[in-house]
Amino acid sequence: MEILALTLKQIEQANSLEALEDLRHGFMGKSGTLTAAMRALGKLTGDARKEEGARLNDIKLRFLDTWRHKKEQLEQTELEKICRKQALDLTLFPRHRDTHTGHVHVLYASLNRMVTLLRTMGFQLKEGPEIETQDLNFDALNIPIHHPARAEHDTLYLKDVPYVLRTHTSPVQVRATRSCGAPLRIISAGRVFRDDYDATHTPMFHQIEGLVIEPGLHMGHLKACLTTFLEAFFECSLTMRFRPNYFPFTEPSAEVDIFAPTLHGGQWLEVLGCGMVHPHVLRAMGLNPAHHQGFAFGMGVERLTMLKEKLTDLRTFFATDKRWTRATGKHPNILA
Repeated sequence: MEILALTLKQIEQANSLEALEDLRHGFMGKSGTLTAAMRALGKLTGDARKEEGARLNDIKLRFLDTWRHKKEQLEQTELEKICRKQALDLTLFPRHRDTHTGHVHVLYASLNRMVTLLRTMGFQLKEGPEIETQDLNFDALNIPIHHPARAEHDTLYLKDVPYVLRTHTSPVQVRATRSCGAPLRIISAGRVFRDDYDATHTPMFHQIEGLVIEPGLHMGHLKACLTTFLEAFFECSLTMRFRPNYFPFTEPSAEVDIFAPTLHGGQWLEVLGCGMVHPHVLRAMGLNPAHHQGFAFGMGVERLTMLKEKLTDLRTFFATDKRWTRATGKHPNILA
């Protein structure tokens, strides 16, 4: 017991974790004092061995309790030293003068601006899941089973389940109409996914789509709506033309081109697709085509932003270049 008392005193006097660990090895290690006493139990017999074993076990427990308590104290002391050494005064000005104030990435600034403009035109923003059922992503939108959009080289299917990464935000429109009914004027915006990658395509991009279902709508209302939006977005007067096209979910359907002398040297620019909602899609939305009519449009956020900012490579938006986060007021074509 005298040895234990001496050891416990040494533990209390230890001033480092290294010294504390040396004491543990000296008492409980292979050649430690307690280890040697435990080995000597083999020489005892009967009650003497039992009594000595109980005494040594009590010594071991008292040692470990004191040792662990001291270890916690020393670890806390070490932590406090590190914290004091690494303390930062967040009220100080930065040492380096070459600092830059961050800002919203141009792509998301453009998306936010589009949503804001359309909201001022009476549209409500609706959101939906990025993992969609094949029914909402294809069937409800009148996309036939043999359509190329369903092929694996274009759509990202989830393995062993009937779900896909949505290829457009149109399923949000179906969900909203089934839930809210008509009339309605909504936009859906967010990330969509296609199995494609080059200068003008990426596997993930952003899309914004609009749907209006109100009495007496026709293509003239659609053109007026798009003209108002596009002139506000590009901040100039535009000439617009509709080129007949085919989309499964609208009939008639059209691609929209715009022209302005100040945009890309006065060239015609393709900006979006649109049309009157197909009767099959109205039925899938829970509406009667005999009583309801609507128009829809969809555009790529990256596409319009590239035209406005005069960028030539879609991959520019996803490059890890710090110039995108500097509030310089400029968005360089960093891949050009």
